[in-house]
Amino acid sequence: MTAQTLADVLDAAARGQYPPPDGGVTVLPQPSHRDAGVIAFTAHSVVFTDEDPEWVHTTLAALDCDALAATMNARFLAALLGRTGRTTDTIDLLTAADPLPGEPPLPLRELVDPDHPRVTSARRRRDDVRVWACDGGVLVLGRGVAGRWETAIEVDEDARHRGLGRSLALAARHLVPDGSPVWSQQAAGNARSVRAFQAAGYRPIGAEALLLPRL
Repeated sequence: MTAQTLADVLDAAARGQYPPPDGGVTVLPQPSHRDAGVIAFTAHSVVFTDEDPEWVHTTLAALDCDALAATMNARFLAALLGRTGRTTDTIDLLTAADPLPGEPPLPLRELVDPDHPRVTSARRRRDDVRVWACDGGVLVLGRGVAGRWETAIEVDEDARHRGLGRSLALAARHLVPDGSPVWSQQAAGNARSVRAFQAAGYRPIGAEALLLPRL
């Protein structure tokens, strides 16, 4: 893949133009101090880090595993975390959806300076965070990796199984500004969240492991 920025790669992927499925690994600079990690597309991975690219390729080559899965192998991620001094939560399914015109499909009220665990987490990972709430749920929108617009949702336990998660994920497509695509990550094991976002029109893009600075 021709050298470019991570923002270029993400912009292209949101339009359905992915890195070539050639089994390769591209190492790109971090778009910011906060954002480092790995995105695995189909048969091509992008490692975005300010570490030495030669170290990345040498470490991957030394793994005794399928080359196509090497960047998401636990031993490589552990080595990268150890070298960078960062931490991570999980490997997520990375999804994206196009914006939609008009008002969201459910009544929302924007919150100012909310005290909610989902919002606290979002502000560690995103800039320009805005938050909306409805009965039984919260929607967060902000600029994440390489400036992309990202959304996250939270549904109260007693409001589940009513389609609220899908409606909140769909609402984010109406709220994202500038005609930009909206991105979201779902933990691979969180099948309920995966189903909600796919029902709201979010397309699987790849797998992502974000490496976060330690607090």
